[in-house]
Order: sequence, then structure tokens, then C-alpha cells
Amino acid sequence: VQLQASGGGLVQPGGSLRLSCAASGSIYRRNYMAWHRQAPGKQRELVAAITSGGTVTYSDSVKGRFTMSRDNAKNTVALQMNSLKPEDTAVYYCNIIILGVPYWGQGTQVTVSS
Repeated sequence: VQLQASGGGLVQPGGSLRLSCAASGSIYRRNYMAWHRQAPGKQRELVAAITSGGTVTYSDSVKGRFTMSRDNAKNTVALQMNSLKPEDTAVYYCNIIILGVPYWGQGTQVTVSS
């Protein structure tokens, strides 16, 4: 299983970015996909997660600003990030769990700065 994340970049506070992640390989139809992030000097934290049925959960820090979605036919997920804050600056990682086994993408940098 491989994950390819894209869409990071530099944005001003209050701006928006959209991250995408494509999974390839042996993708069992029942899986769990998530976005995590890791800021310098901090532990990796869960940002949002979505089941194969489409149920989404968000961390309190992004609730109301970020929206996660998925396309099961294409094995892709997206993270629409609005009203970005400097504290959202981090490397964002895509993750998929299949039959209890986690797989990670390479990460994409998001920098929120004026």
C-alpha cells in the first residue's frame, strides 16, 4: 500500500489550502483514513479521520474550519482547510489503516505565515 499526499504550501493567516491523498495497492474496501500533523518540536497529532462509510471526526483545534472527504472509488481523501492559523503550520501526513495495519504517506508541508 502506498500513499501520495499533495497540496501543501505557504498561505497567509485566514487563507485556505486543500490537501489530497491517494492510496494505491491492495486497498481493502473497509478501511479508515486520516490526516495527522506534526509541528516542529511537537508530537504528531490526529487532525481528522474518516471511515469507509463516510463518518468523520475532527480534533477540537480544527473543528469548524477543516473538512475531510473521501472518494471510495478512487481511494482518495481530501482535507479542505479554511481560516488557517499560524498554529496550523506543520507537516501533514496521510494515513490509512487496513485490517489493523497502518500505512503512512510521506507528508506535505503546510506553512501559515504573513
